[in-house]
Order: sequence, then structure tokens, then C-alpha cells
Amino acid sequence: MSSNDQIILDQILEQQRAERAPHLTANEYFELFVAEQLLKHYDLSYDEIESGLVDGGGDGGIDGFFVFVNGDLVREDTDLGGLKKDVVIETIIFQAKTEASFREKALDSITATLRDLFDLSQPLTGFAGAYNKELLAAVEMFRDSVQTLAPRFPDYKFSLYYASKGMEVHPNVKRKAEQIEALVKSQFQGSACVMRFLTATDLLALARETPRLSYQLEVTDASINTKGGVVALVKLREFAKFIRDEKGDLRCSLFEANVRDYQGATQVNEEIRRTLADRWPEDFWWLNNGITIVAGRKPMQTGKTLTIEDPQIVNGLQTSREIFQYFKTANTDGDDREILVRVISPETPESRDRVIKATNSQNPISPASLRATDKIQRDIEQYLRSFGLYYDRRKNFYKNEGKPIDKIISIPAMAQALMAVVLQKPGTARARPSSLLKKDEDYERVFSGDFSIEVFRAAIELSRLAEAQLRADATLSPEDRVNLKFYVAMYVAALACDAPRPTPDQIARLAGATIDKALLDRAMADVNSVYQQLGGTALAAKGNEFGERLISMLDAALPAAGATV
Repeated sequence: MSSNDQIILDQILEQQRAERAPHLTANEYFELFVAEQLLKHYDLSYDEIESGLVDGGGDGGIDGFFVFVNGDLVREDTDLGGLKKDVVIETIIFQAKTEASFREKALDSITATLRDLFDLSQPLTGFAGAYNKELLAAVEMFRDSVQTLAPRFPDYKFSLYYASKGMEVHPNVKRKAEQIEALVKSQFQGSACVMRFLTATDLLALARETPRLSYQLEVTDASINTKGGVVALVKLREFAKFIRDEKGDLRCSLFEANVRDYQGATQVNEEIRRTLADRWPEDFWWLNNGITIVAGRKPMQTGKTLTIEDPQIVNGLQTSREIFQYFKTANTDGDDREILVRVISPETPESRDRVIKATNSQNPISPASLRATDKIQRDIEQYLRSFGLYYDRRKNFYKNEGKPIDKIISIPAMAQALMAVVLQKPGTARARPSSLLKKDEDYERVFSGDFSIEVFRAAIELSRLAEAQLRADATLSPEDRVNLKFYVAMYVAALACDAPRPTPDQIARLAGATIDKALLDRAMADVNSVYQQLGGTALAAKGNEFGERLISMLDAALPAAGATV
């Protein structure tokens, strides 16, 4: 007989699936739900979560495989070269079963898989027939991280989970988990490995954990309370507490509004690091520009304690990271230095964006790096909203509002669609899912002010249409669908415009248009044919030859000038 927790969990799952992801099966949504709960601390987007789901035939008993380095998700194009020391590689692996029990057989599968794939002496190519492409790709990213960072002597943390709707775990099953922990520790000497079972009760508890909306920050007596916020000096150790979570890790969600990533071993960061370590006679705040925080409303001050609602650190990411590392690794006894902190509560989203842009307009950062605050980004968000599409220029804003998954569009997803459809560079779109916007010239090309606003809707609709068509083809693996999506979108756009190299204006006229099924079928067939000729691999999809061949086919089949859509 089901317990109350099982009944409640089933109701929550079905309601959320109906509201957010009706296109997913109950099993698929359960996997997504488990991943979302486990990774809540990392504040990942749906695109990022889905990138680590490896379920399917040949998954080796693993449904999710995620690698983080110093708290940041590792993607195919993540650059790890700037990390120098105090590196932590954390791997999170889970299996999710909708059955109401925990089985030994499931753990036997995981044991065999980890014994194979965590043996670095065994090339992954030797397991091509045993495990699916998605799992092997995830493990390849893990292995690449290990090999790239080996000279830095990283710490290894492995967190393994087995989630089901069961309520109790048999002792024999627990012993299997202990054997897995021992296996992983033997493969990576000195590593930490813990395997946990997530029951229906545990999953409910995780789901009830909502992101904190308010945080406390201890300030000195010298705070200045103004109409729009507070300016104060804060002890470095108090600020370090503010940016750490309950586990002592960096609270990544505080930095989602920051316009630039952590820059690693740059000259500026080396100077900040040396200033912290050397403890010069000048106070730290004399030598640093300080921190700017925007808040949902004006902070409340009780004594020396500021209560800040929905804080976002919009300037000072590099300083924050260095302070976090300093208090994590150094001897900080007796360090009473301070940092200048401004907490501002803008009254409107436009004002918020102006604060972000103004506080990040120093020489080291170019205007094109102020991504989410650009007028074009606000325009896209407003325009798409009228068509029931939610453009997530502020990461996870609409995810946290519970909007349907297939209606949420991230900035990277839009950039990939534009790169493939408008610029006809699907290989670049496929190869650089997370770093496409880091180069200013790329950003300025895909988010050109010369484009009609309809181009953005057309590009994302074509990308989503290609994805839906590929998903409907049962003969393709999930990795094949990822590899083909941008090529199909590019190809069908050219066919629909009757032009091998359609102009942005021609593509704009496809916004909201119904694409003839015959064109979709033709695009699917032509693209898949070339893909198979090139080996049907991710390597082929990330290169230039695939796209060049398709454009040559379009040149031969379509009139050069194109026709009016």
C-alpha cells in the first residue's frame, strides 16, 4: 500500500508534468524532476540540465551524469585552462526509477559501468557497442577534465544517487552501494565518494526546498542609509559568509545577473589574490572597487544586520571569487580587513539594467559583454512574450516562475539558432553551446541591430521545429538529434525561402509561418544522408565540412537569387 508521501509525490509529478512538460512521458519527467532537485544548488537552466541526461538504451544504469569544476558545469566547450590551484572536480551521477522499490540489479549495472568507464587506461572507443553515445560523451568530458587538470592536483568528489518512489532500502541494497563507493575511491585515490538513496519522502523534502529569497549581511557601524539603498563597509569574513551556502560552497545563484564570467588567472585577479594574501598595511577596501548588489527591495537594517531580499551581485564577481578562495584555503586568523559594499534597490527592470551596465563599464570590459542588459535583449523578451514565448535573458527567471519548459528560450539557445539559421554556421552552433557569446564579434553578429525583430522569432521557431521533427524519429539517438538539429534548421530555412543563402529579411518572413511537411522531410533526409556519410558522429557535427556540403547541395538545387517568401 502506498504511503501518503508516495501519493503526494505522484500528484505533484503529474501536475508539474501537465503544466511544464506535457510532451514528456511520466518516466522522462521523473528523471528531469530528480535532476532538477539534485542540482537546485547549482541553479542550472533546463538546457543545461537536459545536456547531462543520458537515459536510454545502453545507459549502463545511469540516467544523469554531470561534471562540475569549482562549482561550474562543464560543457563541451568549457575552457579549464585558466584554473591554477584549489581545483575541485565534482561528479554527480544518478539513476531514477519510477518503481516503488530499490533493486540490487540496478546497482549491479552502475557498478559494472563505473568499473569500465572510470578506468582511464581503457579508451572509450572500446565501449562504443556497450554504452550509448550520450553516456560516453559525458564520460569523455569527465576524463578530459581529469586529464587537463591533473597538473593542478585537484580534489575529486563523487556524489551518486539512486532515486525511486520507494520508502525503504533493503540492507542488501545498501551493501551494494557501499561496494560502489569503495570501487570509485579505489579508482581515484584520495577521492570522496558518497552514494545516497532518495525515497519518495526525500524527493518531497527536496522539492519543498525553495531558493532563499533573503539573506543577512553583517556591516560595520559606518553604513550610509540612502533613499535607494545602503552603502557600507563589511568585514571580509562576513562577506565570505554571505556568498557561501550551507555546505560552504560558493552560492552561484548570487551571480546570475553578473555580465561576465570568472576570468581565472588574469592579471587583475592575480593582483586581488596578492592583495588578500599579503595583507598590506592599507585596508582592502582602499585597494578595491568593491561590490555592487541589486536587491528586490530596499534592505532592512536591524543593528548591524542588513536583510537583503533577492540579492544579485552585479559587479564584483572576480573579487567575490578571490575572497571565497582566500577564506577557503588560507589562514585568515586575525584578518579584520573590510570591503565596500553597495546594496541598491532599483524601482524598475530598466533601472536595474542601467545599474548593471553602469557599474560594469570599466576599461577591462567591452560594451558587447553587457549581454542581458542590451536593448536588443529586452526587445526580444518583450516581442516573444506576445507569442507565448519566454525569453530568459535573466537566467532561470521564467523557470522559477514555472513556465512550460518548451516555451522558455535561453540567450545561448537563441544565439545558436541565429548562428545556424541566419549566419548558416550550424557547426559553430553545435560546437560551442555555452561559449558562443564570449567573443564580442560573435555576439555582435548574431544579435545584430540590423536584424528585424521577426528574425529572432523565426530562428528559434525553426530550431524548435527541427528539434521536434528529430525527436519524432525513433531511429535516431538523442545525441544524433543534438548533432542534426542546427543543420536541419538551416537547411529547411533555405528550402522555405527558396534560396541557398537566404537574407535575414527573407528569414524574418518565416516567423509564424507553417512549413510544408514535404520540405521538412526533404531536409531531414538530405541532412541525415550527409551526416551518415561523414561518420554520424559529434566530431562531424562540430566541424565545417558538414555545413559546407549542405550549402553546396542547396546551391545546386535552388536558384541563387532566391524567391520571395
